[in-house]
Amino acid sequence: MEVNSQEISIRPYEITDVDDFMVYAGDEKVTRFTRWDTFTSKDSATAYIKDTCIPHPFCRSICLNNRSIGFLFIKPSSGEDRCRADVGYSLAAEYWGRGIVVKAMKIAISEAVKEFPDVVRFQAFVEVDNKPSQRVLEKIGFLREGLLRKYTFNKGEVRDMVIFSLLANDPMF
Repeated sequence: MEVNSQEISIRPYEITDVDDFMVYAGDEKVTRFTRWDTFTSKDSATAYIKDTCIPHPFCRSICLNNRSIGFLFIKPSSGEDRCRADVGYSLAAEYWGRGIVVKAMKIAISEAVKEFPDVVRFQAFVEVDNKPSQRVLEKIGFLREGLLRKYTFNKGEVRDMVIFSLLANDPMF
């Protein structure tokens, strides 16, 4: 199914997104590389939206015709590190490979540049085995900076990560 890029948007989460959120946040294929565990109950998903997504400085629902199909965040650092922000995303498996995250992240970064004027560097940490996510970042215009060996724990294992960056004045493709 072809997706019209004008149907793609981002917006703050609402509690009413919980059923759609469960579609992707409850799918182990989607959560394999995320920092959160796969959601198994609507109550825990509702609590996550209420306690984490809504108060977050820049957590957005990736929407197709205003229906939540994915998740993205931009988390600016503070203090002397306020020049950088971490980014991350996930998308319902049925929408993979359609350019939706590329479009959504371009919108998000454009908004974040205005909302967080001190941020000049956006960075993403991606597990080595998550090749599709690495391709998404490259399509946006992020540059691969290097391999971080045994960098973090995720799902009970120490994992290698690849770091990518995009500077606020870099062109996005």
